[in-house]
Amino acid sequence: MTSYGFVIDNRKCIGCHACTVACKAEHEVPVGVNRTWVKYVEKGEFPNTERAFHVMRCNHCEDAPCVEACPVTALYVRDDGIVDFDWDRCIGCNACIQACPYDALYTDPGTHTTAKCNYCAHRVDVGLEPACVNVCPEEAIISGDIDDPETPISRLLAREKVTVRKPEKGTKPKLFYIDGDEAALTPGDAPPSSDYMWGNQRRGVGRFVPGNGHGDGAGVMQGVIPLGRKGGGGSPAATETKRLSGGARRTYDAPNKGVAWGKEVPGYVWTKAIASGSVAIPFLIAGLGVAVEGAALWAGTVLGLVFMVATGACWSWTSGVRTASTTCCSGPVEELAGAGAYIITGFGGLLALWAALDLLGIGAATAVLAWPLVAFAVATAVYTAFLFGQAKGRDFWQSPALPLHMLAHAVVGGAAALYLASLFVGGLEPLREVLRWTLGAGVLVALVVMWVELGMRHPTLDAERAAKMIYAGRYKVLFWVGSVLLGSLVPLAGVAVGAPLAVATAAVLSLVGMLATEHAWVEAPQTIPLA
Repeated sequence: MTSYGFVIDNRKCIGCHACTVACKAEHEVPVGVNRTWVKYVEKGEFPNTERAFHVMRCNHCEDAPCVEACPVTALYVRDDGIVDFDWDRCIGCNACIQACPYDALYTDPGTHTTAKCNYCAHRVDVGLEPACVNVCPEEAIISGDIDDPETPISRLLAREKVTVRKPEKGTKPKLFYIDGDEAALTPGDAPPSSDYMWGNQRRGVGRFVPGNGHGDGAGVMQGVIPLGRKGGGGSPAATETKRLSGGARRTYDAPNKGVAWGKEVPGYVWTKAIASGSVAIPFLIAGLGVAVEGAALWAGTVLGLVFMVATGACWSWTSGVRTASTTCCSGPVEELAGAGAYIITGFGGLLALWAALDLLGIGAATAVLAWPLVAFAVATAVYTAFLFGQAKGRDFWQSPALPLHMLAHAVVGGAAALYLASLFVGGLEPLREVLRWTLGAGVLVALVVMWVELGMRHPTLDAERAAKMIYAGRYKVLFWVGSVLLGSLVPLAGVAVGAPLAVATAAVLSLVGMLATEHAWVEAPQTIPLA
């Protein structure tokens, strides 16, 4: 069986960037993004310093998380082990970017689809070596079949001690380094000490450029704030990085790619929580055999449908190019977005079916569909947590509490939306007291879960850095003021007071707090460097 891989011999690499240039020329890679790049790391104090050069690129992992995360199989593993991609199938959702622990993928500024090193598969197919291997003046890049004991790369791996990046991720990477420097291979060990030419691109690249509506959040400096910059010294993440780096510093690197999932993803999670909660609460009450007026069921249905339409709009914004439905024409249905697509489709279909049957005067519709609607609403609320879990590059999202986090927000969103609707829609008044206490319970549970996610012992330093960034770093004002004070404590006080105006205010603020929380939860982990 063939399994192609790379060896980077750091004893020979001179940091000339010939590989980067050759790769760009071979694949017409746009300015600002790279499939292959060279990272410079320096150690020591002048005049006793040393500099290491490390070529970075796709690892062509044996167990590639990007392939698993892609909802439309635009990424796939060839029979020879090369991880390749199909431009025509990509929908630009950036799930693969979040899944890759090595930051090897990028969004093409022209096509807005994802790309990466594909081992120059078109050259390999005709018996040629990758362009970077062919051009390296020091023969520091070695390619070939690592499973064939007769190949130079296989013999090199047999006699030399090699290292890989992030072996703990279990991806079985096939990019090996001889004499690799841990400070260069571990992203947080060598933070950028200052800004340098092409080392920072504040607004990101691709669709995250000025004027596209993504705002400044798309161009966060990759990793922690550079040490020595005004405002950076107080960051806990920066302090921890400085402690670990041992004087190592990044002096040249690829441009920062920015935040791949911007404001549209928190919006997607937020609208989906409101939609699922608005449906689940009244139909759960009906399923328990409690008499519920038709107005309450219709209010939940309308809110569910409206906010699911908003959820779909956020998904389209996230995809940036095409929706998954346009891709279904080019392949089997099983290659689409997976369980999430079927859950959302089933949820919307059941809502439409209940509405049609109720309009036709079929009284048994509620009794028959109440529990299926509750089940699909819960699944709609929590399935995104498992999609976040596929993003192996973002350790903070691997929290086992994330499904409960999203379920609690669905309860808050549904109770808040229905309570506000009760001020304008007749027939909901009998549910106000239930909605009031449901809102309070949801806010309290969400607050506890939030503290568990931030305060628990994190399995990795990257997850801990993301958590500290939320409660003590760049997102601390948003967290303490938006999520905790206005989004949790004030609503709990409003629920306790019980007056309609106080509860309505609590409902509005809890919705605002939910959005603030999701913004921090989605964006903060993406500012942790992966390469």
